[in-house]
Amino acid sequence: MRNIIRSTLLLATLFGFSGVLFAGAAEQVTVADAYVRAVPPGQTNSASFMTLTNTSSNDIVLKGVESPAAKAVELHTHTMSDGMMRMRQVEKIDLPAGQNVKLQPGGLHVMMIGLQQSLVPGEQIDLSLVFEDGSKMALKVPVVKLQMKMQDAAMKQKMN
Repeated sequence: MRNIIRSTLLLATLFGFSGVLFAGAAEQVTVADAYVRAVPPGQTNSASFMTLTNTSSNDIVLKGVESPAAKAVELHTHTMSDGMMRMRQVEKIDLPAGQNVKLQPGGLHVMMIGLQQSLVPGEQIDLSLVFEDGSKMALKVPVVKLQMKMQDAAMKQKMN
């Protein structure tokens, strides 16, 4: 039993000195400007957006997202197909070493399907990012109302 304890302490000491090399992906990613869109009553789906920064020197893979606020939470993107913008699920989002990846409207995003609660502006929801190595990052994400300015700008751009 003592040998097991000594071995465990030795390994912990070795890993402790090399923490950066053995840290989980969740410890190597920072999140900025995260929010989830508020939706009108009766709307069953919403989306979340954020900027993810991989602060490590190794590529990291985001494999999924979890939240008690929705029945299903998926990684999605938009693609142009036959002149139509289409949304589709993706298995993963690559986070290249030392780079930012923006999850934004019209691009990569987190899709929340089958909302389990109202998304009230000013409140927060729980969201967990799940990485390929199994590590997770728990977030409190604010709910924001979609600004009409963004919609107006998109409409003006379509008309020109």
